[in-house]
Amino acid sequence: MSSDLGTPSPPTADPATALRSRFADLQAELRRADDSLTRLLTQWRPESVPPQDLLVEFVEGRAAQARRLNDLEYSARSSLWGFQSGANTVAPVPSTLTDGEDGLDDADAPPLRRDGNTEAAYRVLVDRAFLAEPAALRALDERMAAGHEVRVVDQPLIKLVIVDGETAMVQVEPGRSMVLRAPLVLLAVELFEAAWRRSRPYLREDGDLEPADRRLLQLMLSGLTDAATAHQLGTSPRTVQRRLRALMDATGVSSRVQLGWYAMRNNWV
Repeated sequence: MSSDLGTPSPPTADPATALRSRFADLQAELRRADDSLTRLLTQWRPESVPPQDLLVEFVEGRAAQARRLNDLEYSARSSLWGFQSGANTVAPVPSTLTDGEDGLDDADAPPLRRDGNTEAAYRVLVDRAFLAEPAALRALDERMAAGHEVRVVDQPLIKLVIVDGETAMVQVEPGRSMVLRAPLVLLAVELFEAAWRRSRPYLREDGDLEPADRRLLQLMLSGLTDAATAHQLGTSPRTVQRRLRALMDATGVSSRVQLGWYAMRNNWV
């Protein structure tokens, strides 16, 4: 006499392992796309073509880059997409705020200002390094208030702006950027769209989670230390640790990795 016990179901993947694997895959894919774009762009430097006819135009120096980015932003008719990363000497985070607290003069007017071209639809993607910059959360809150779409990725981003899908500016090294025109601009568009699809919202409006807890989880997921998180939130590392412990207790998880998994699965961030 035989009995059919059926095929055993495969073991459920550990959430922490699955989360780490997912992030690793996304980082590797975007890094490959970033490297390919940079290698291609560095091969273009024609010397005898009028600037207006160049597929690629080089912009040298901090002030020149800042002016060109400012011109590109205010020329946008329908859309402006951008990567914002940390340690940006062309457009420090405080310079994107309305009070101009960084002291840049008009010649160094920064890109992607919160009060920029209000007719264009902004899509802004920031990385972990940006979230660690002074005034980053305030700058992003102002963007959200202005109706900009803001999302976050964990891998480092290059500095990139795309205007109307027709012109892009890519910083390939600290003192040099490239302005791309059709058809090369399509490479930048594809890079942006690939990163955007794999990003997460900066802050979600739905659900019953407090905004302060959403910010805390966002910074935790981005890998900031407790001290860096506390600095951004204007509190102490001990308070950060207590609040994360409370969220872990409320969700019934035993580690921060599990808390991050829970937050993402339940659309908290």
